[in-house]
Amino acid sequence: MKKAISGIFLALILIITSSPTYAATAQIKIDGVTIVSDANPTVKNNRTMVPLRVISENLGATVHWSDSQVTLTKNDMKVILKLNSNKVVKNGKTELLDVKSYMKNNRTFVPMRFIAETFGSNVDYKNGIVTIDTKPFAIDGVKIKAMQYEFHMTMGGVIQQMKGNSYNEAAYNIFIENKGSKVEAPANYSWYFNIDSAGDYYKNAQYDFIDQEGKSVKRFDIYSLSQSSDGTVLKQPQILIHDATENQWYLFSQTSNQSIDQLFDRASMNGFVTLISNTVV
Repeated sequence: MKKAISGIFLALILIITSSPTYAATAQIKIDGVTIVSDANPTVKNNRTMVPLRVISENLGATVHWSDSQVTLTKNDMKVILKLNSNKVVKNGKTELLDVKSYMKNNRTFVPMRFIAETFGSNVDYKNGIVTIDTKPFAIDGVKIKAMQYEFHMTMGGVIQQMKGNSYNEAAYNIFIENKGSKVEAPANYSWYFNIDSAGDYYKNAQYDFIDQEGKSVKRFDIYSLSQSSDGTVLKQPQILIHDATENQWYLFSQTSNQSIDQLFDRASMNGFVTLISNTVV
């Protein structure tokens, strides 16, 4: 009887593991960073299927859902696909996938290779590991290793580095595309906030795009206006951005500043941010 049960159990294992829709236990690595995801890649019809949102966002794409249709955008690329369909529209041209997208455990799965190659990445699946290498990001022909984020307070400061080509490119584009009109340098500005310095500017963040040797290729400083303690509304711009490489000041917006913070937070959540130092007491 025990032998019969063992035989049945073994047969079930063979059936499950030979199924084309068997969920493979896999890791997802983008630019060498292991991505945290609550959905492992699966294998269907001999194709590796990956969770759409976590892969796309970590490749620098924006994901938008509407009526069982998802739109992925990145720079000048726009891809539209529908659930349970093998048709996709890529920059207005219809293409066919060899495996339909589908929903599983409230996560949408799509062919890994199509997503990676659509957004200019090299992809490999070996020994249970999905490896995606994105196109190197360069500024004026110099490859960028990381964006270094730094802020200081009166009792210390923090330095962190954000890696990942897609994240660094997205951050750089936010700075470049959202710089406003040129302005004169403020009369008074410094690293630190001073409660008695209404009308002055204090630096709330410094961003350096560094090369492979750790040298700054491009630097942006974000300054905020110190408000009056009596509630008086100051007519000066609330936020300025200093292109330190060019030594030029520009108007900047709170929305753009928040976009940088949100991008950095998402990169941190997915493991692309490394703490370099923390001297805050």
